[in-house]
Amino acid sequence: MGLINQINVTGFYIQGFSELSRMQIPLFILFLTLYLGILLGNMTVFAVVSLSPHLHKPMYIFLMNLSCIDITFTTNILPKLLHVLITQHNYISFAGCMTQMSFFGSMVCSEILLLTAMAYDRYIAIYYPLYYVLRMSLRHCSVLVIATWVLGFLEFTGHAVLISKLSFCASNVIEHIFCDVTTLLKLSCSDTFKVELLSYMEGALMTVNCFIFTLVSYVFIISAILNIQSSEGRNKAFSTCSSHLTSVIMFYLTFLCLYMRPTTSYSPSRDKFFALLYVVINPLMNPFIYTLKNKEFQVSLKKFILLQE
Repeated sequence: MGLINQINVTGFYIQGFSELSRMQIPLFILFLTLYLGILLGNMTVFAVVSLSPHLHKPMYIFLMNLSCIDITFTTNILPKLLHVLITQHNYISFAGCMTQMSFFGSMVCSEILLLTAMAYDRYIAIYYPLYYVLRMSLRHCSVLVIATWVLGFLEFTGHAVLISKLSFCASNVIEHIFCDVTTLLKLSCSDTFKVELLSYMEGALMTVNCFIFTLVSYVFIISAILNIQSSEGRNKAFSTCSSHLTSVIMFYLTFLCLYMRPTTSYSPSRDKFFALLYVVINPLMNPFIYTLKNKEFQVSLKKFILLQE
């Protein structure tokens, strides 16, 4: 990745919650509990879907991959934050910082694409129910899943390369809980125009387009639901997409607060709060949102638990 070009710092210091000196242990316990909850919830979803042949359907395959994404980017950030809280050793090497930033950015891109694919899946299921098996075969589903992972990693490559070539001579203290693009740009004494331009271009090309596609999908979905004559049919149709809609709203609200703004409006305390919402709350809630009222999954979960006893 060319990590050594024009660099005059060998690493950074992640500030984390150092301003809350008396709260380090309570915060460690809180975040450790949340992290274990994220792992337990998402690994359960992954295991149940993987080991239940009758759940090998597009909706559950997408959900399994969403759990994998949530585990990956949370594990990319929280263990380091927990280490900082318990030991007060907040140093991270330059290569480690670039790796953390790259993995997080790639997972964000992959999740945007996956949520869009899930919206398309719900659109086909409700708007074209008779053609669902044909249009969303396991082969088509596999192509969409592979595309979300590959494009997610490729999408952030440009950022990683450009940021790795910046000079950081003003400070090496990151006023955040992890190595994020915005905080690194604030620390750089190089011209960051290219990176910011790329961010806005990718935001327009991918994030905005995915958001519009998802929004349009739900316009068609809602119109199709309203045309169903029976209230029972409407409720059943809405229940199949309500969990995904909730997840999408949570994701885009936190994402927009974090990234869709000029870097001049950067606020460390506010960004830490929204970063925690995105890094912790979304991955923690997703397993419950998607499975709490899903009878098919609950039956498979009970069978999975009985097999472990």
